[in-house]
Amino acid sequence: MADMKPALVILAAGIGSRYGGLKQLDTIGPYGETLLDYSIYDAIRSGFGKVVFVIKESIEEDFRKVILDKLAFHAEIGTVYQELWKIPPGIPVPAGRTKPWGTGHAVLMASQHVQGPFAVINSDDFYGRSAYRALAEYYRDWTPARETDYSMVAYTIGKTLSDFGAVSRGVCRVNESSLLVDVVERTHIERGKRGIVFRSDDGNPGSLPGKTIVSMNFWGFTPSFFNFLEEGFIRFIREHAADPRAEFYIPSAVNDLIRDGKVTVRVLPCTEQWFGMTYPEDRELVAQQIRKLVTDGTYPEKLWD
Repeated sequence: MADMKPALVILAAGIGSRYGGLKQLDTIGPYGETLLDYSIYDAIRSGFGKVVFVIKESIEEDFRKVILDKLAFHAEIGTVYQELWKIPPGIPVPAGRTKPWGTGHAVLMASQHVQGPFAVINSDDFYGRSAYRALAEYYRDWTPARETDYSMVAYTIGKTLSDFGAVSRGVCRVNESSLLVDVVERTHIERGKRGIVFRSDDGNPGSLPGKTIVSMNFWGFTPSFFNFLEEGFIRFIREHAADPRAEFYIPSAVNDLIRDGKVTVRVLPCTEQWFGMTYPEDRELVAQQIRKLVTDGTYPEKLWD
């Protein structure tokens, strides 16, 4: 078990409402690479093994043409579907519900493809190679005795903002032992005239120092998380299924487990500059960043040659 490579679970079922399309399939590299290609390239070279994609069945054909076919000779691949009807038996899908059940539900879909430690990432975020190395190294000597030993790659808020609109981030509290205390979702975060500001739940403004630690949905888990997720999702669906806006999020599930003393989450600091595709205007900036990384030799011009 100590030699088992961690798996990479990629959340790619989003519809890109703010972006205006399937950003996970948008090509930005010199030979038609997507941002997702660079994430997988970094992960494989950092010591990850199997790659599991969580997608919607309706995009599988396009996803296969753009992503899956070219990866066939580079990694072991698994594909699962996140669909509204995949909920506990006996509970009907509410009429009119179109919104996915959330990131926690998406991770739960991958349970049959993962036997050891695994990472979870978004498909539209660029995390940087050192982030994958840090998490792979953390689980290098993993054994089942560490079943409740989770992790999270953390960034500073100043390195995770978009130039083209507000974003949401999970603001983290970390103790002196580098363990996560909790994650609080902050919405409408952007750079203002007096620094980084956000809008609280009651609509009032707040501010965040540039060094504030945030979660970018880069988590490290073990198979025990699937059991916890299943229990939590059953509670969620019974209590919130009728709310068309309610979603079962990873940070909420993790917060509950930390609060109940069931797991610990080691915070792994990362100094990388994040970038991603939240808004259509982000695309050209992301393409420029990738071109720069190709030019300086971080990536080959043709990624999967």
